[in-house]
Amino acid sequence: MPDAPVAPGPPRSAVDKALDLVEAVSRAPHPVRLTDLAAEVGLHRATAYRILLDLVRRGWVLRAGDRYLPGAAVLRMSASAAGNSLTALARPVLERLSATTSMMVNLQVLEEGGGRVIDVVRPERLAMISHLRGELLPVRRFAGPLALVAALEPEARRRWLARLPEDGTDLTRELAEVARTGVAVEHGRNDKLVASVSRAVVPDPGAPVCALTVVGPEAEFGGPQLDAVKRALTAAAEELVAALSVGGTEADG
Repeated sequence: MPDAPVAPGPPRSAVDKALDLVEAVSRAPHPVRLTDLAAEVGLHRATAYRILLDLVRRGWVLRAGDRYLPGAAVLRMSASAAGNSLTALARPVLERLSATTSMMVNLQVLEEGGGRVIDVVRPERLAMISHLRGELLPVRRFAGPLALVAALEPEARRRWLARLPEDGTDLTRELAEVARTGVAVEHGRNDKLVASVSRAVVPDPGAPVCALTVVGPEAEFGGPQLDAVKRALTAAAEELVAALSVGGTEADG
């Protein structure tokens, strides 16, 4: 007697498709391309792309160039994503940058309202400085979110700033200067004894993935010392861009 035909499963909802993509990104051994994601979860490429746009917007997925990896929302909820997370890719870079500068180094991602600190390397000598891991830092007081917002396309920057509560602060000129130089420098606006320098990691123009921030005593961020920190920070950001972009490129859309 021939086998009975297998009935097709129920149609997947929009939630099913979104979760399929989040799970596929989380279990991938490296940042993965759109075409590969769509094939793995059985979606048309255009459909997968539209869903990923929302997942990136909500922080469940990070986009690095033409590849995707787990976002801050996943990292906060599940340690199982750690092996293929931004923190895992960036950790060696943070450690080398901290060793080179003898400063604390943190990793931040942009969220609504500021920059979220998702990893920190702090040398023992700076144990008196709060690491702020897990904190959402406002753009008006910290170098990390300032560098991230400045790296956005102008229209995206305006939309992001429009969602902030009004406090009379005009960031336009400061953001323009950071966009021009690529580096945000903060001297004691949040803590008079602490200074910081930050650079966004930008695999694609206008689409920052994260920011690397060097933090230390204000007295150690002057003249040649500051220039040396900026050079080390730039090299570290370029190193992380290369790590995120490994495996080639692919045009989306």
